[in-house]
Amino acid sequence: MDIKQIFQNNSDWVAKQMQTDKNYFDKLAQGQSPEFLYIGCSDSRVSAEELMGLEPGDVFVHRNIANMVPNTDINSMSVINYAVMHLKVNHIVVCGHYGCGGVHAAMQQSDLGILNPWLRNIRDVYRIHHKELDKITAEEDKYKRLIELNVQEQCINIIKTAEVQKANRDRSLKVYGWIFDIHTGKLIDLNINFDEILKDIMAIYKITD
Repeated sequence: MDIKQIFQNNSDWVAKQMQTDKNYFDKLAQGQSPEFLYIGCSDSRVSAEELMGLEPGDVFVHRNIANMVPNTDINSMSVINYAVMHLKVNHIVVCGHYGCGGVHAAMQQSDLGILNPWLRNIRDVYRIHHKELDKITAEEDKYKRLIELNVQEQCINIIKTAEVQKANRDRSLKVYGWIFDIHTGKLIDLNINFDEILKDIMAIYKITD
């Protein structure tokens, strides 16, 4: 694509928004109060606002390779802090997608240089759930299940944070694990039972003040 086309697209979009609402950008400039924090994959085929049917200002977005939330990643932790403590979001979504290249790369035994430390977090997910995953004989099914389990573990990492624990006490903040099926365009709620998963370990991570 010619880079000039990007600016033409932008001009067309501005004109369309102004035609619909001449005060659109005045309203946009007044600030943001999104209900959602969306943590997704950087994959160019997965666009947060479009797949959720939301508009600019509706969702605070953080994306990285394989929708990870390592507690050592200051970027992810800062996003969660700002979204929860300052924007006061009420919903946090971790959305993975089938066909995720990052998860697929983590399943290989190749030396991928600077990606190695990042992908190690996904390999840790495999280690935690290896008994379940090793029973799956079809590689594609194993790959899809690891994508789902990776979403689950990132949600757990979010629930462990002090900001989210405090928000859970002060208001009804909810965490969700979703999958975007890239073959159908549909969002899938994994309906993860976090209370059951966390009941035996929350005493370790619980922050009381």
